[in-house]
Amino acid sequence: MRVVLQRVKEASVTVEGAITGQIDQGFLLLVGVTHEDTLEQVNWLADKIAGLRVFEDEEERMNRSLQDVDGQILSVSQFTLYGDVKKGRRPAFTEAAKPDLANELYEAFNARLRTQGITVETGQFGAMMDVALVNDGPVTLILEK
Repeated sequence: MRVVLQRVKEASVTVEGAITGQIDQGFLLLVGVTHEDTLEQVNWLADKIAGLRVFEDEEERMNRSLQDVDGQILSVSQFTLYGDVKKGRRPAFTEAAKPDLANELYEAFNARLRTQGITVETGQFGAMMDVALVNDGPVTLILEK
């Protein structure tokens, strides 16, 4: 499982002109699932993200977590995180999980985050989405398990 995390001041996702998810301060997560992923990866990544200390404290050090700042999460499924461009000019997506498994694990990931008291907004799985954000910092991390 692979997650691109961006610390944001605000973010939103729109599907066919309608906003499906919108947050203020928090994390925009682009979430990719591979065919070998299980609940072990889901739980590890959700717990890691919930506890990451990447928000600044009074001394401008990254020392506060999402929960410390009452932040929110906008979670967007993105199978293209497993796009392979080693050969040719068009990505191959053979490492991305099939839609049924990917959606199941994506939903479990969001549910695990919610069990920790975090507000989680989402895009729409499998849809063409427009994602807008104001990156804070910028702070962008790639997490993989």
